[in-house]
Amino acid sequence: MKRLVFLIFPILIFSCVEDTKQEVSSIDPVNWNNRTASISVQDSLMQGISYLSVYSEIYSETEHRTHNLTSTISMRNTNLKDTIYINKAEYFDTEGSPIRSYFEEPIFIRPMETVEIVIDEKDRLGGTGANFLFHWSIKPTSNEPYFEGVMISTSGQQGLSFTTQGRRVE
Repeated sequence: MKRLVFLIFPILIFSCVEDTKQEVSSIDPVNWNNRTASISVQDSLMQGISYLSVYSEIYSETEHRTHNLTSTISMRNTNLKDTIYINKAEYFDTEGSPIRSYFEEPIFIRPMETVEIVIDEKDRLGGTGANFLFHWSIKPTSNEPYFEGVMISTSGQQGLSFTTQGRRVE
């Protein structure tokens, strides 16, 4: 009887353990479908592309040692009254190869609103020279969107953080 208990008990314990798949939050941090916008050709919006450097990891001491970083990518609308549209947010690695696009349809960002993409510390696909390209649309009288990256890492009592700012390239 004791043998049977010793055999059944571990089976019960291990069968109750749920195998949870760890999601990478950077793949879908917000429900992009709730932000989908329809842009008409008749809207006469001005188009642009902005570049933002991002770091999934950074060198420490030598080129053979790196620290992983969590990156927060902010897409900001600095307009008080006008909505802006982000048509595409593309993430590239150090070699310039595409990693992922974050949405298939244009999204809207309300006046003074910020929408963020978070790239987890464990997501090292971007490497030490990752970057984003943002394709956007605005009214000709609106301010351009502002893009910013905040990279952070903490370990014990030590922390590292820095920011990058987007630049219009087209």
